[in-house]
Amino acid sequence: MLSSDYKTHFRENFFLAYPVVLSQLGHILVSVVDSIMVGRTGTLPLAAASLGNSIFTVVMVFGMGLSLSITPLVAGAHGRNNKKRISLLMINSVLVCSAAGLLLFLSGYLISPLLLHLNQPANVVELAIPYLHILCFSMLPLMVFQGFRQFAEGLSLTKQSMYISIFANALNVVGNYMLIYGKWGAPALGLNGAAISTMLSRVVMAFIMGYFVLNAEILKTYRLRWKRKFISGKHMIRIIKLGWPISLQMAFEVGAFSFSAIMIGWLGAKALAAHQIAISIASLTYMMAGGIATAATIRVGNLFGRGQVTEMQKAGYSSLLMAVVFMTSAGLILILLNNFIPHLYVKDPEVIKLAGGLLIIAALFQISDGVQVVGLGALRGLEDVKIPSMISLLAYWVVALPIGYVFGFVLNGGASGIWTGLLFGLTVAAILLFFRFRKLSLEK
Repeated sequence: MLSSDYKTHFRENFFLAYPVVLSQLGHILVSVVDSIMVGRTGTLPLAAASLGNSIFTVVMVFGMGLSLSITPLVAGAHGRNNKKRISLLMINSVLVCSAAGLLLFLSGYLISPLLLHLNQPANVVELAIPYLHILCFSMLPLMVFQGFRQFAEGLSLTKQSMYISIFANALNVVGNYMLIYGKWGAPALGLNGAAISTMLSRVVMAFIMGYFVLNAEILKTYRLRWKRKFISGKHMIRIIKLGWPISLQMAFEVGAFSFSAIMIGWLGAKALAAHQIAISIASLTYMMAGGIATAATIRVGNLFGRGQVTEMQKAGYSSLLMAVVFMTSAGLILILLNNFIPHLYVKDPEVIKLAGGLLIIAALFQISDGVQVVGLGALRGLEDVKIPSMISLLAYWVVALPIGYVFGFVLNGGASGIWTGLLFGLTVAAILLFFRFRKLSLEK
């Protein structure tokens, strides 16, 4: 039986996590809905979406990783009741994220021609490049949103981004309907219509989240006037110094999945379309577990800032257990629905069969995926980011990709063989990150 104080941690974790889970759900549903609606136009556009997203996701995670450094910094300052530091973090966090958004847009735009040299189907690449250009432009509003969002979440204000994400997702569905299929007088833009709709929904997200942080009465005490004297190089460097290893860690992980998509592209457009179906569903459960990870970051950071080490440990362990329960349930659902889910995307029997097999593998790595992402969140609360980056490098680029290549091509396992490599990598990451948190929490 669990002790009553652990039950208290579960309750506090839940009330912090569920708005973030719903917010993350809204965020990733943009991609899932795009894939479903684009898939209705054919296998080729769906394959192009997979290829374009595999590159864009690598670009995006650098920005997301940088913004994730804001939450533990704000949570720690909040635990120490350092209002001046919180105020300076608000201003400088948004400035750092805005600058990063511009740089990432330019980087993504400039690297897009690399798609021509990855040995992908030519007709897929032709569709993927303009789609990728539009998605990269959406990094500008997305990073502004992230700056404001991660600041608010560091103060345990998680419901606001939830409401905004749900609204933006609904807006994206309407935009997709208009711009993909040419409804209500709009032009039928197909795949590019999905990207434009995503970009517009992110502009709305940035505007509303910024308005909340800059005008809400509850945050009045933290608002400084946006004057030059409050721009702090020290705070910007601190954000970047903590965020850069997080970005690398996420890039190692997501980059492995993206390179897996490239390897699957060597097998043809149908295998790539099946990968897009499976990865969009796996990303859905991953991002929801990411909500628990955010709660772990906030609570571990806050309790550590107060010097309550024992409670900090319990907050971390209770978050990990919640992830195991949630992801076990998600895995069972994927096993039960593995043949049904692909029908929501396409009508091609071969793609449906391939995607169903990949969803079974996704079901098998759900627990590992949940433990590793929540472990990362708990470690960020302790501002431990460098070793986790090295763990990700080892797990995904030394274990997952080589095993995936052997199973996929040497042993002729195809896309399922490549995904088996990801299963091994996620399992290694989960084990090492769990023991890393256990070691650090005992030393504090």
